[in-house]
Amino acid sequence: MTAQRYVRDLLNFIDQSPSPWHAVATIEATLREFRFIRLEETDKWALQAGGRYYVVRDDSSIVLFILGSKAPAESGFRIVGAHTDSPGLRIRPNGVSASDGLARLKVEIYGGPILATFTDRDLSLAGRISYTDDGGQVAHKRICFDQPLLRLPNLAIHMNRGVNEDGLKLHKQNELPLLFAQLTDDQLPQPYFLALLEQKAGIPATQILSWDLAVYDTQKGTLWGANQEFYTNSQIDNLASCHAGLQAVLDDTILDHAESTLVCAFFDHEEIGSESHIGAGGSFLSDVLQRINLAVSRDPEDGARAFARSFLISADMAHAYHPNFPSSYDADHKVFVNRGPVIKFNANRRYSSESISAAHFMRWCEAAGVPYQRYSHRSDLPCGSTIGPIASAKLGIRSIDIGCPMWAMHSIRESAGVQDHEYIIKALKQFFSS
Repeated sequence: MTAQRYVRDLLNFIDQSPSPWHAVATIEATLREFRFIRLEETDKWALQAGGRYYVVRDDSSIVLFILGSKAPAESGFRIVGAHTDSPGLRIRPNGVSASDGLARLKVEIYGGPILATFTDRDLSLAGRISYTDDGGQVAHKRICFDQPLLRLPNLAIHMNRGVNEDGLKLHKQNELPLLFAQLTDDQLPQPYFLALLEQKAGIPATQILSWDLAVYDTQKGTLWGANQEFYTNSQIDNLASCHAGLQAVLDDTILDHAESTLVCAFFDHEEIGSESHIGAGGSFLSDVLQRINLAVSRDPEDGARAFARSFLISADMAHAYHPNFPSSYDADHKVFVNRGPVIKFNANRRYSSESISAAHFMRWCEAAGVPYQRYSHRSDLPCGSTIGPIASAKLGIRSIDIGCPMWAMHSIRESAGVQDHEYIIKALKQFFSS
């Protein structure tokens, strides 16, 4: 597959995944095509060498694995971790208000989005609703409005004369509610919103109890640049890394010839710190790995032995050098789009990379014929973090933080390089096969 074909497949993956719940559903559909078996955490597991399995927790985190021909205690786990969530806006529980005949949805900020990028875009809603089914039990269902449903119109420059000098600043409580309907005098905002949910989900409004709804951009992803060498979409951070890990592990030469147990772990809640039962700070990955160990060995020492032989690649996006803002980068650690995956370093362990894990990744890149870059944040700017330090500390597994360079991280419209996506897939294939 060429670099552009990989990226076109990535753009389709993102377009089909407007929320973390949809991202996991999209991944699950792909796994079923490759004959992966879904395991339930409430069941006992019977695993076979060479078997392909996956586990979903709370609809928005997923761990998939291929059980290697050698026991984990002898060959370890080879793990690629990424996250399914992206920063943005979420609808509040009592989120509907109306004034002057206009209905608005009140939102809460999720993670650290660039709020100004949400203005003047064709926005809509995706996520899940929880409801009482006909048997009186709590059930849930994914929901997505395909058409533009919401908008955050900018204030005209005539009322905000300093916007081009001072930047667009939005009051988080008062100026973020999204316009979504013009109501008549006899229409009440909350029932009107519930009626929309009923129409889309096919669930009577009286049975709808609650929701997890994310705001997303309906504009599809695309290639751009004079030579189509770049691509843009929402949620590149970090669905691009999920897609890369998935493409690597599903390669035919890897699927049927794995000696080590190969794992992809894609978590929700990274953008808000990972501290949840489905985040990297929770027990999900540890639970799955321990159950794999128990399925193949009754020796209690084998779990520790397996972890000691294991390696975790935390794949998340990296900050590409932006020539319009040179002072935002350390001059000796600039990384560039389409020049290979980035190894991310931070002495305070905001990234999990260290000299040994970095050296291993460099060797895998060299074996795959892939260039690599090194990144370190400016010392006078706060550094973001990833699932790498969290999962590595929890599991006691050596780890590295890597990712493809990108522009406009946490914008509703991000950009990255076409060639880099192929590079990282090749590097991850080498990791899984070595």
